[in-house]
Amino acid sequence: MRFVVFVRATEDSEKGIMPPDPQLMEAMGKFNQQLIDAGVMVAGDGFKPTSQGVRIAFSGQDRTVRKGPFPVNETIAGYWIWQLNSLEEAIEWAKRCPNPMPGPSEIEIRPIYEEEDFQ
Repeated sequence: MRFVVFVRATEDSEKGIMPPDPQLMEAMGKFNQQLIDAGVMVAGDGFKPTSQGVRIAFSGQDRTVRKGPFPVNETIAGYWIWQLNSLEEAIEWAKRCPNPMPGPSEIEIRPIYEEEDFQ
């Protein structure tokens, strides 16, 4: 099973402020290497602030482009894609993750549809 693991945005990440603590970056690097070594991590990246992005709204044939920034509670700062056997395994890996932000933060885990889900 594949899972997308979202790192939810914070006020600091939306301002483009990189974590000031080099130990946090080092800890995240070590965690990512553990994911790779265990064959769990398929992909992962961080996102620039929503002020540098857009959203496109669809309504029938109409398309509306809105420029960021967008509310922090509606945004994602980064993601991983993990390959695991169960949601419980994904939860256990996520609990081992260093806090991805300097302050309070949140991670969201979502299963990805696989081809067999549509058969």
